[in-house]
Amino acid sequence: MNPRFHTQVAVITGAAQGIGRSVALRMAAEGASLVLVDRSELIFELRDELARSANATPVLALTADMEKSADCQRTMDAAVERFGRIDVLVNNVGGTIWAKPFEHYQVEEIEAEVRRSLFPTLWCCHAALPTMLKQGKGAIVNVSSIATRSLNRVPYGAAKGGVNALTACLALETGERGVRVNAVATGGTEAPPRRIPRNTAEQTAQEKVWYQQIIDQTTSSSLMKRYGTIDEQVNAIVFLASHEASYITGITMPVGGGDLG
Repeated sequence: MNPRFHTQVAVITGAAQGIGRSVALRMAAEGASLVLVDRSELIFELRDELARSANATPVLALTADMEKSADCQRTMDAAVERFGRIDVLVNNVGGTIWAKPFEHYQVEEIEAEVRRSLFPTLWCCHAALPTMLKQGKGAIVNVSSIATRSLNRVPYGAAKGGVNALTACLALETGERGVRVNAVATGGTEAPPRRIPRNTAEQTAQEKVWYQQIIDQTTSSSLMKRYGTIDEQVNAIVFLASHEASYITGITMPVGGGDLG
């Protein structure tokens, strides 16, 4: 494996499951020291797995609620205290909680979707940025979504649209100061069932119909007519985080089989 991240420190949020977990495993294999963050204690299982691996990369695992600014700041402070720097930040927290036409959302559900899929990225960028600017170097990769053009996910799409705007604006502010900021707009992705679901309520018959509409629209919008794999998302995230993307900043890269979102 190419050691693209040798001597670098990467903070990965939402690292206990899914794409975040796979990003952590890939970056460990490529030489990074890791700060792994999740609100679930499953994050400590990943830490222990990495400790037993042939890579045995240095890992700091933390539980935190990335929807809270104070927890994001605590995370970045802990990263600097342990490793002295932050070279890469992968903002992976987010995800659809409900799926239904907008008129069926309750006010508290709309607020929860935005808190879940915009604020963790906003707060973590704000907390990590002073360290990266002081270093004169850093790479931020925000995990967005092609759901900015999607059925039955207006609040989530609005939150991810905010992530895209944050990415562009922050890149404009920091490009001359050595910090790159990019996003990956993930398309529909095949993944194992989440061990801790975002929504624990059982779907009604109508909710199942609405969710199937998302699946059908996602497949139809993809020029390749399929869902992607976790590895196909990880490839793009890790590339943008690496020195191989040293002249790329301010973009949202769609990884949706041709669906531009």
